[in-house]
Amino acid sequence: MGRAYQNRKESIAKTAAAKSKVYSKYGRQIYVVAKQGGVDPDANLQLRSLIDNAKKDQVPAHVIDKALDKAKGGAGEDYSPAMYEGFGPGNCMVMVDALTDNPNRTIGEVRNCFTKTKCKLGAPGSVSHMFDHCAILRFVGDDEEAVLEALMMADVDVTDMEADDGFITVFAPHTESHKAKQALQDAFEGLEFEVDEVQYLPQMMTTLSSEEDIAQMEKLLEMLNDCDDVQNIYHSAEWE
Repeated sequence: MGRAYQNRKESIAKTAAAKSKVYSKYGRQIYVVAKQGGVDPDANLQLRSLIDNAKKDQVPAHVIDKALDKAKGGAGEDYSPAMYEGFGPGNCMVMVDALTDNPNRTIGEVRNCFTKTKCKLGAPGSVSHMFDHCAILRFVGDDEEAVLEALMMADVDVTDMEADDGFITVFAPHTESHKAKQALQDAFEGLEFEVDEVQYLPQMMTTLSSEEDIAQMEKLLEMLNDCDDVQNIYHSAEWE
């Protein structure tokens, strides 16, 4: 599980859009979450996590404030979530997470990315059953037993845990995200999270061995990341 997570992060890092694209995507996510659950991060835990992640990714304060002000005003675009599923080179599985105010435009753009890279956009449910929807919390530590005890005392359903290089990574169902985070912060004073995310993790990986397949996958990720409506990309591909 950890390997799949690491692979996704590295792949996105290689194909990340320009900073302005990253800012735009965070701005849209913050606006939507704040509009749905309120603009107070103390009362809207999903918003608080999102703002924390935006700051870690060096999103300027004015971008965050602008999104919150827009949500506070009550007007603006009406975005809805959309998930697209498909197959990349080597028949690897791909999930594309989007926020859109025009579903026809978004699916057209996503389909174009798959078509131009000789990949295939699938039907809803075609690959999502092969992914686990997980909360991921990574922080400095080495005492796995103490961490597990704190989570069990808070009745958190832990699905996996890894320790490496002085860090502990906890995996839990996405519905347990805030509960797990709060339990850890209560148990370990001053705890800071290097990673605090909810992702779709593939249950099995697909190794791309040919240069053609690797180039094709990198192009697909690059094109999808360039789509304004696309927020996250999850896939089962791995390569050297």
